Amino acid sequence: MNLQMKASLFQVQGLVQGVGFRPFIYRIAIKNNLNGWVENNNEGVTIHVEGLESDIESFKKMLVQTAPQASSIASVKETESKLEGFSKFEIRHSSNLSEAITEVSPDIAVCPECLADIQIQQHRIGYPFINCTNCGPRFTIIKDLPYDRHQTTMHPFAMCDQCRKEYSDILDRRFHAQPVACLHCGPVYMIHFEDSNKEESVSPARQIAEWIDKGSIIALKGLGGYHFVCDALNEKAVQTLRKRKSREGKPMAVMFSNVENIKKRFSVNETEEKSLTSWKRPIVLLRNLEPCAPSVSNGMHTTGVLMPYMPLHHQLFQFLKTEAIVLTSGNVSDEPVTISDEEALKNLNTIADYIVSYNREIYNRTDDSVVFVADGKERLLRRSRGYVPSPMKLSLNTEGIFAAGAELVNTFAIGKGTQAILSQHIGDLKNAETLAFYEESFQRFSRLFRFAPSLIACDLHPDYLSTQFARSLGIETIEIQHHHAHIASCMAENGIDEKVIGVALDGTGLGDDGSIWGGEFFVCDLMDYERAFYFDPVPLPGGDKVTHEPWRTAVSYLYKYFGKDIFAEKLSFLDGVDAKHLEVVLQAIDLKINCPLSSGAGRLFDAVAALTGICTRSDFHAEAPMRLEATAAQNCRGKYVFDIEERRIVFWKLFYLILKDLKMGVSVSEISTKFHNTMALLVLTVAKNIRKATAINKIVLSGGTFQNRYLLEKSIFILRDSGFEVFTHQKVPSNDGGIALGQLAIAAKIKAMKKEL
Repeated sequence: MNLQMKASLFQVQGLVQGVGFRPFIYRIAIKNNLNGWVENNNEGVTIHVEGLESDIESFKKMLVQTAPQASSIASVKETESKLEGFSKFEIRHSSNLSEAITEVSPDIAVCPECLADIQIQQHRIGYPFINCTNCGPRFTIIKDLPYDRHQTTMHPFAMCDQCRKEYSDILDRRFHAQPVACLHCGPVYMIHFEDSNKEESVSPARQIAEWIDKGSIIALKGLGGYHFVCDALNEKAVQTLRKRKSREGKPMAVMFSNVENIKKRFSVNETEEKSLTSWKRPIVLLRNLEPCAPSVSNGMHTTGVLMPYMPLHHQLFQFLKTEAIVLTSGNVSDEPVTISDEEALKNLNTIADYIVSYNREIYNRTDDSVVFVADGKERLLRRSRGYVPSPMKLSLNTEGIFAAGAELVNTFAIGKGTQAILSQHIGDLKNAETLAFYEESFQRFSRLFRFAPSLIACDLHPDYLSTQFARSLGIETIEIQHHHAHIASCMAENGIDEKVIGVALDGTGLGDDGSIWGGEFFVCDLMDYERAFYFDPVPLPGGDKVTHEPWRTAVSYLYKYFGKDIFAEKLSFLDGVDAKHLEVVLQAIDLKINCPLSSGAGRLFDAVAALTGICTRSDFHAEAPMRLEATAAQNCRGKYVFDIEERRIVFWKLFYLILKDLKMGVSVSEISTKFHNTMALLVLTVAKNIRKATAINKIVLSGGTFQNRYLLEKSIFILRDSGFEVFTHQKVPSNDGGIALGQLAIAAKIKAMKKEL
């Protein structure tokens, strides 16, 4: 046996700060009889250990295999070090080493140990801001690195002697837990009543529960912003919230206290349960069995469901009579979620009956993340709380690249080393408030991650506010086609840097020819793309109006393929459209007045949803495709047909057969299913044509249309069955919320190629 002493220096990178990593290192060092030290710095965690070689090897294995749940180790680099003769193991103060950065922890749902402590620790009995190194606020309170209390919004709260003792005790679970607090020294809730009176509250759970059970609406300050809360089983309360918030159609998320209650009302598979109960606590889209109040999901076949992630959420369910509450974003329509107490009292009081705030600042605004499960994998629809700002690891050097993102469901991305750090969900950049949030977040990410842009990537569309902001920075800018960025996003996520078949099915994006693209089949890599096939373009009468009035797109398709005579027939989807109004729309198409051409897949789904009467007018983004999917049945194998004329995919036969089915009284559910089956078959047919011509077998699916679970799963299944290697999104959304990653990857590749030349 080798009893010779040695010393090793470990540099650990990844998500290793704010997750109890240093106390973990201390414990396993002591367990393995090692002396030395561990410290946080802005490059990660550095560890110096001295001891027997066998003990160091054991330490290294434990470091990788038993790391804290919320940590994520990207790399462990070990180098031989000089023996210095340490007599103990210690945790050193954080230090700054360079402009490199370590990962910042996302916010972590309250852990079971802290929930137990609320019941037994005298200085924390019922305390709703309890946390430890394994849980609690992180990204929402951090202002700068290293992650230390004075650089968070906990700085104003001086620790009491008891909390200081725990914070300083290396064996305590709250050792260096930066937000540590208790009844004597931490943040407190404040209840604001209708009559402008207010009162401080240790825990307002009982009072809030009483209001909810009586049908009231509460604006409740959450981890990353305010929520509106009401009884999810009380139809009157939900309808009142919808009316006050002017949210007529969009589904609302609901919170349950446990998985057992969720399973009574929703279909939950193993992967969905894992997502629901994970420390990230996202909203999970689940299929309805026995839905909540009708106005919650509002006719959709799925509901967004989540479980408690703040201590107060758990406390609420101890007093509530109802088993489910609505938990929807606390904002004025189309504006970012409210985070300041002043704004809440000014803007939310016309919607909520009561406002409940607390006196700790939310520094980084975050919405709840949203996921769904398809093909057995969790897939993000909205990437925010619990996931941001964890970076994506790329094989390219991204240093100094800023990717501005798209216009809808915007996120941006910054490059550090070989990492892509995506922002939280920003929203639709269509008003001053959201643009201000975007610009503020860019400045904060730049400060937090020591980022100075040297190259900008933005969308090709000159009118996008993200593009205009990118240009305003006065730095070299690369304009990137929208759908190429979609495909590149999925490629980057999956570590692909070669020619692929790229299928971008999306609503809208400016094409090279000045028209709107969105039904695209590319042969592409990160550098370039060829538009191999595309959906037959149709004019969109009224431009953006078609997204709110899908009947317009249906009219355009019918007019294109069958002429004006088709409107002499009885078309029930036009019952609510005045004959003169229809004539004006047809004239606009003839005269090409405000009728941009579009090949968008989203518009095709809109048209079919309108034609079948499922959704002729839309109250929120993508409502028509969502309602069309909601009617699809799993047990129908029927399909329609389409034509391929040179490179155009033409749909006159599809519309002819749908009209025929409608005349014959075929159910809307069957028509919807046959349409979805046709779209999946179309993807396969075109992919086979491209494979035959190019010998490329890797296919990448991206774009907002692939948020459609039925289409995504069907496409994956039949593509795999035909021997394709299929790549899809998981870690970033397939919608425009993932585009910034693609922009960043393309810019990094172009930069690398220029450097080689």
